[in-house]
Amino acid sequence: MQKRRLGTSNLEVSALGLGCMGMSYGYGPAHDSRGMIALIRAAVERGVTFFDTAEVYGPYTNEELVGEALAPVRDQVVIATKFGFDLAGGDSRQLNSRPEHIKQVAEASLRRLRTDAIDLFYQHRVDPQVPIEEVAGAVKELIQEGKVKHFGLSEPGVRTVRRAHAVQPVTAIQSEYSLWWREPEAELLPALEELGIGFVPFSPLGKGFLTGAIDVNTTFDSTDFRSVVPRFKPEALRANQGLVDVLGKIAAEKKATPAQIALAWLLAQKPWIVPIPGTTKFHRLEENLGASSIELTTNDLRHIDQTLSAIPVQGSRYPEELERLVGR
Repeated sequence: MQKRRLGTSNLEVSALGLGCMGMSYGYGPAHDSRGMIALIRAAVERGVTFFDTAEVYGPYTNEELVGEALAPVRDQVVIATKFGFDLAGGDSRQLNSRPEHIKQVAEASLRRLRTDAIDLFYQHRVDPQVPIEEVAGAVKELIQEGKVKHFGLSEPGVRTVRRAHAVQPVTAIQSEYSLWWREPEAELLPALEELGIGFVPFSPLGKGFLTGAIDVNTTFDSTDFRSVVPRFKPEALRANQGLVDVLGKIAAEKKATPAQIALAWLLAQKPWIVPIPGTTKFHRLEENLGASSIELTTNDLRHIDQTLSAIPVQGSRYPEELERLVGR
């Protein structure tokens, strides 16, 4: 597995990371912890050194899972987790990035992750009630105390990134980015390149859609986040199927899978981009990691862009109440 550096920081990680959320939360019932620990350790054996979790995943159980799985190899891996929600009241969408709360979350995450320092600590969503300078200042203090190594932001707007970066250098931004969600290309990616900040795309496979395994007949469990996402309604899936069909043709030409092409495309965009596809299946882990060895030429990339640009993607990527939490 090749390594990549996140921006101009000294944080080096595997070119592909592993998003661990779906093992405990978001995509249906939680999976058996023994099996998921085995999957995480299999990823380590295959060269993955970058693992993504958050306190809200579960809540709490995903951090515990990741902490247990990686404890034997803690010095070989980079663990990213997140703060920013107030979980005490039971509403996982209640924001709280007050400095005192950030520090409380850090202490609790350290315990669950079985570690002395959090490698990368993201603000999960921008809290409009707390100036980003105060958030960055709180993380800066945690870095000075040795409890956190790097600061990150998830789904922020460019202005917020600049303000935060002026107080405490931001190592990485995590936002959705894939062949069916390319909005970061307009403003975010140019700003990150200018500032020397790495980019960590989540949902690089379009929440599973770009694998080709989802179609208009697919149904989702009520605990699966996709059951409320407009982009996964039958009419949107039907309209967007052409995107996957084209991806399948390109994959066949390259003797690869649609998922591998989607990930290879992301890796080809910038050398400081590190996608974190998630999975709960060993064969999908193998498939995803195979993308790191696929070379897409300039002509390949041009062909993909030209072909897919003719297929407008239908449906919002979030329900309206969640859409309001991003890009601030």
